[in-house]
Amino acid sequence: MLQLILTILQVISGIAVTVVVLMQSGKSAGLSGAISGGADTFMSAGKAKTLDATLAKLTKWFALAFVLLTLILNLI
Repeated sequence: MLQLILTILQVISGIAVTVVVLMQSGKSAGLSGAISGGADTFMSAGKAKTLDATLAKLTKWFALAFVLLTLILNLI
């Protein structure tokens, strides 16, 4: 019974990681990213309040949950 519950939680956390990663905006690449990169670091004081910062934190927590559940299920 415990293994079934942990497996369901693992599937939910895996789906959550996928959804949260896909919701994040892509990073700028190439020359335009290099030019605007200086302004981005200067304006990063309010970054903690943005949607991307929240999604990045959620990604870390869901990924941590997924890894821990995977390890626990492997030990059971």
